[in-house]
Amino acid sequence: MSGLAVSGGMDFGGALVMLRAGYKLARTGWNGKGMYVYLVPGGVFAVNRPPLDVIYEPGTRVEYRPHIDMRYADGTHGVWLASQSDILSDDWAIVP
Repeated sequence: MSGLAVSGGMDFGGALVMLRAGYKLARTGWNGKGMYVYLVPGGVFAVNRPPLDVIYEPGTRVEYRPHIDMRYADGTHGVWLASQSDILSDDWAIVP
């Protein structure tokens, strides 16, 4: 994968440390161009737009837990769940 700041060699434990420090990460083994993961810190916001305004009254405070999101190859973003292959790989690298 091009555009990585390091050539890999980081295990998943190291990747978690880097995510918590605010870095974007990717596996050199991923095929999708421009894919990376990043930590979304927890937070609280007041409901003010769809789709949550259909579920909750506007102004309701909703608390989000920290989670890891991914930027997919098509440029969209979504919640990411590590596979066993991701967890056991040692080809994690920081993305600039």
